[in-house]
Amino acid sequence: IIEYTYMLKIITVLCSAIGFTIISLICITGLIVALASPKLPQVSELVDYTPKLPLRIMTADGVLIGEFGEEKRKVVEYKNTPKVLIDAILAAEDDKFFDHRGIDLTGMARSVINNILKGSRAQGGSTITMQVARNFYLSSEKTFTRKIYEILLAMEIERNLTKEQILELYLNKIYLGRRAYGFGSAAFVYFGKRLDKINIAEAAMLAGLPKAPSKFNPYSNYRRSIIRQRYVLNRMYKL
Repeated sequence: IIEYTYMLKIITVLCSAIGFTIISLICITGLIVALASPKLPQVSELVDYTPKLPLRIMTADGVLIGEFGEEKRKVVEYKNTPKVLIDAILAAEDDKFFDHRGIDLTGMARSVINNILKGSRAQGGSTITMQVARNFYLSSEKTFTRKIYEILLAMEIERNLTKEQILELYLNKIYLGRRAYGFGSAAFVYFGKRLDKINIAEAAMLAGLPKAPSKFNPYSNYRRSIIRQRYVLNRMYKL
């Protein structure tokens, strides 16, 4: 009885602490939103975004003989992207993408609770739209303030662009390791083929890269890349 009473006291204290923390977070969030909203950049420019391409040297008959630049990129349009890759990306990163308005409240709540319990800071819960906002406008620092900016920008992007436009930005902007930016370039870097020629296994491996490109790419760590690939395939199967 004494042990159960002691455990109950601990649980009560923890619940009180978590409740106080959540209330504090709500107050701080409201203040940051009020201060940040007027400073948000104009996301309408993303409608006419032109990706930065490397310098390519071609022969007279159109054969590529050299490519120069820090970023390897082959621009792809959403309408020409294989459905199997779209399915793999959504399974790995944001399976509710076509249903939410920039933020996934369930995922964010899960992330907040996890962060409070583990003592980590502003991690997880990012939708594809939030990743687009971060890649175009924000740094990769893991702070609460940056996460608020990320959420506000994501909601603004959703108001100005269609889901297909947002996915196209993601497909061409995201870094995937080995100097490859975008999935069109990554298909050549990792498999030596055009994006429309990849199979399910290759799509799953590519879709697993955004989480940690240096950790999950097959050049750096083949075993980890296979584990991540199988996770994506399993998610695709369940969905």
